[in-house]
Amino acid sequence: MNTKHFTSGLSENAVMITRVADRQWHALDDDLVVGRGYAQHRPDGRLFVSIDAWHEATFDRLAEAMLAELPAPLYTVVDEADVELTAGWRRAGFTIRRREWEYAVPTDPRVTGLDAVLPPSGVTIVPAGQADESLLRAVDRAIRDEVEAAVGWQSMPAEVVPRPEGDTIVDPSKYAVAAAPDRYLGLIRVVTVNRPRIGLVAVRVGEQRRGIARALLAHALGTLHRSGFAAAWTEVHESNQAASALFEGIGARPMSSNLELVR
Repeated sequence: MNTKHFTSGLSENAVMITRVADRQWHALDDDLVVGRGYAQHRPDGRLFVSIDAWHEATFDRLAEAMLAELPAPLYTVVDEADVELTAGWRRAGFTIRRREWEYAVPTDPRVTGLDAVLPPSGVTIVPAGQADESLLRAVDRAIRDEVEAAVGWQSMPAEVVPRPEGDTIVDPSKYAVAAAPDRYLGLIRVVTVNRPRIGLVAVRVGEQRRGIARALLAHALGTLHRSGFAAAWTEVHESNQAASALFEGIGARPMSSNLELVR
């Protein structure tokens, strides 16, 4: 969403900032669009902003105009390697809220070592699209409550796929689950847009350390491998050492890091 490459040579005074639609701004230099700003709500309700501008002065003018009209708090996400863009948001008063590592996850079971992984006794894996929706919603609610009571749901990877207002299930058909005879114990969500993204893998607190998460990953990655995908990707919050160890243990490689900034 964000673009960098600030250059000099633009007259700051010549740039005019115009709001062209709801939560959309253009920077105009003699009727030429030299920058764009956007704001949009994520599924979790937070308002994220982005600016696409080639000139530092244009970025600052857009940021100033947008921040004057938008309600706080505001969030943005930048590639940590993009020093110039990060500096631009820092000038606008944003501070680093969290860091997320983006991993490339192999799907080949001979690479992941998950080819022989089975769920623990009494647990079965229900493939995506076959889960009972009421039991799925129950385990999703229970896991969210457990995470919220511990580290807070905001520590989980950002949910970028739209879902109905007030509904925490993105799309029931995207979830595979680990099932006991009477209830679900864990879930994994895989959404494929341009490439497969593991948006969530979670197990109820009382059922952790039994190998359920590895079994869910083995199922999901094996399914992707059979569908012709060599890799998936996922994000892990830097403080989530258990998740980092889980993915690195199956050969996932950190490719980049993103910063979430807040004002």
